[in-house]
Amino acid sequence: MAKYLTEAIGTFFLVLTIGLSVLSGSDWAPLAIGSALMVMVYMGGHVSGAHYNPAVSLAVMLRGKLAPGDFAPYLIAQFVGAIAAALVVLWVTGKTLHVAPGKVSIVAALALEMLYTFALALVVLNVATSSKTTNNSFYGLAIGFTVAAAAFAAGGISGGAFNPAVGIGANLVHDFKTGGGGWSHTWIYLVGPLVGGALAAGVFQLQEGSK
Repeated sequence: MAKYLTEAIGTFFLVLTIGLSVLSGSDWAPLAIGSALMVMVYMGGHVSGAHYNPAVSLAVMLRGKLAPGDFAPYLIAQFVGAIAAALVVLWVTGKTLHVAPGKVSIVAALALEMLYTFALALVVLNVATSSKTTNNSFYGLAIGFTVAAAAFAAGGISGGAFNPAVGIGANLVHDFKTGGGGWSHTWIYLVGPLVGGALAAGVFQLQEGSK
């Protein structure tokens, strides 16, 4: 139960920071988001692995460091945390975060969500699950700054979720508030990240070789 609670809490503070910093219009939103993820990774890494992202959980499961029986409970905890955070954002600001692509093609948005989630999952696998980096102290920094870089580079283009819990959780609450219309592109934030996570698991196996 502790690891599921940790996944819910970490995802909650990640999505809360995303919602509040983006809706406030801060130019430093990507740094705030990456920093929030970093500290939550340090908070929960020793308990749950600190995934806070279904695509990362998929990559870690395919890598063999998450039991298949834990996969669904991890996802449930992550989505619960994300939806709860989106509701708090609505309560505090009176507004909702709608995750959607900028003025680019659907293919471009999907590709960026896949590529940056691939980068995130590959970083997680290498710094937090590899026998070659065991007991390092930089894993949270590496993971958080991967997301910060992704948000700075692609957030305004693809929507910047890189995480199915973020995209689906935020848009579910947006639809609840507005009465619909926010789901047309939400599939991008499911398909792109999950494909990216699965590809990262495959590349990591090539990096690790027989280990």
